[in-house]
Formats: sequence, C-alpha cells, structure tokens
Amino acid sequence: MAKNRNSQSASIRFGPALAALFACFVIAGAAVGYVWQKGEIYRLGKQIRDRESRLAQLQSDDKRLADQLALLHSPMALDRRVQGLKLGLAPAHPMQVVRLPEPVLGSLENKNSVLKFAARPVESTTQ
Repeated sequence: MAKNRNSQSASIRFGPALAALFACFVIAGAAVGYVWQKGEIYRLGKQIRDRESRLAQLQSDDKRLADQLALLHSPMALDRRVQGLKLGLAPAHPMQVVRLPEPVLGSLENKNSVLKFAARPVESTTQ
C-alpha cells in the first residue's frame, strides 16, 4: 500500500527547500567576497601607482638637489659668491700654506704607543 503524504515528517518535506536556501547563501556569500576582493585589488593597485609616482618625484628632486649641491661646491661658484658678497678673500700664497705629513702607523704596537702619548707626562728638555 502506498504511503500517505500526510504521514511523512515535516523535516523530510522542508529538507530540499533548506538545501536550496543554503546553496543560495553560499553563492551570494561567494559573490560578495568576489566583489570585495576586486575592490581591494583596485585600491591596492591605486596605492602602488601613487607611491611609484611619489618615488619618481622624490628621485628627480634628489638628483636636482645633488646637481645644485655640486654646483655650489665648485670653486668657480664659490669665487663668484665671494666677489658678490665683497668679502675681500683671495687665494692663499704658497708661503702661507703649511703641509703636514700623514703619520704612518706600521703595526698595532706602534698604533697603541701613539694612543699612549696623551697619557705620558711631558719630559723636560732643559738641563
């Protein structure tokens, strides 16, 4: 004898409807996640482009300032500035220049002895 539909439990009748509703929620959640992810990719790409353009601007400013610094350190530019400010400066005569020889430190022992000179008492040269 065939079973009567009225005798079936309610959970069996609503099972396919709940499964379909769950599938719809999963698909809607995946769609929302996809749209959010695409928005994040666009936002991060825009940040990268902005920062790359800022880096290029800073590099060009750095090069321009380095060129300006090199120009200001050149002897000709310094001479022009001295003449413009009327400071009365002139190049030193060869007799005014004192050249000191560079000390030579041969070994570590000599290096330590040079460092000890500051602590050594001054010896008298008068007899």
